[in-house]
Amino acid sequence: KMPFHIIEGDITKLDTDAIVNAANNTLLGGGGVDGAIHRAAGPQLLQECRTLNGCETGDAKITDAYNLPSKKVIHTVGPVWYGGTENEPELLKSCYQKSLELAKENGLNSIAFPLISSGIYGYPKDKALKIATDTIKEFLEDNEMDVYLVIFDQKSFQIDRDLKEDLSEYINENYVKGPKVRLKQNPNLSETIVGFEDAYLRELNCLAPVSTFSISEDLSDRIGNREDSFSELLLKKIDEAHMTDPECYKRANIDRRLFSKIKNNKDYCPSKETAIALALSLELSLEETNDLLERAGYTLSKNKLSDVIIQYFIDNKIFNIFQINEALFYYDQKLLGA
Repeated sequence: KMPFHIIEGDITKLDTDAIVNAANNTLLGGGGVDGAIHRAAGPQLLQECRTLNGCETGDAKITDAYNLPSKKVIHTVGPVWYGGTENEPELLKSCYQKSLELAKENGLNSIAFPLISSGIYGYPKDKALKIATDTIKEFLEDNEMDVYLVIFDQKSFQIDRDLKEDLSEYINENYVKGPKVRLKQNPNLSETIVGFEDAYLRELNCLAPVSTFSISEDLSDRIGNREDSFSELLLKKIDEAHMTDPECYKRANIDRRLFSKIKNNKDYCPSKETAIALALSLELSLEETNDLLERAGYTLSKNKLSDVIIQYFIDNKIFNIFQINEALFYYDQKLLGA
């Protein structure tokens, strides 16, 4: 798990401790996600909502979840979009803040949000997304909770227009679609390995003796002669940055338990997504990032779309992993973190 996830799916199917309902002021059901949650929960939800006397815009109230797989439903009322002149950003931010605070007060460890106000209330999706991620990020800096942002249809997902145009241009200039590399047949293996990619690099460095594979002498030397493991170099970089461990793993969007595994086992090899996330949390240059990644058997490649996207953000000195994950989700790539 990691603290913040962007996923495509149906929020009524999630078994998080709480799901958030983008409700109207009456709390008595409506269209969109509101209607879907009421239908899935059953008539008992409506009965309880009748006792709550409605809800002000920007506020939140909590009920049981009844027939839903989640434990609780947190109802919040987002603002209608009037062009940004009617306090909409502050009200929308309050929806996320009040919902997260309510989950914390009730001892809940996981919560799933829809993109509030971005449907029939007309809030521009890219602006609604920025408020959602900024507010969630701010909360997670001081709290431990798994937070999901659930996008019902990825095709409707939007990121900042200027970022999208700039990133698209960068991808067109730097993304190289090349054929996979075919390794030589090793007599000790049952079949030829095609696609010498991250998993094999990781196995070379962490799980198997170098002699198992037919690789170049240069790569063998690079793997065999390193003084510091990934964990050891990571801890050195954290010290050099005068950063605390919690600052590092929170900025990397990974949880404390995983960071503890990496810290306490010098031979632990994290996934590539986790390794990149930790490099970003330290705001390393591209060269420093690849140096750290190589300790776990990885590298950033122009043959891989997700790597090119990550290189764009590093080149532009943008290290906000929430924003990077938004772009990765938009391009249907695996998100960074645990």
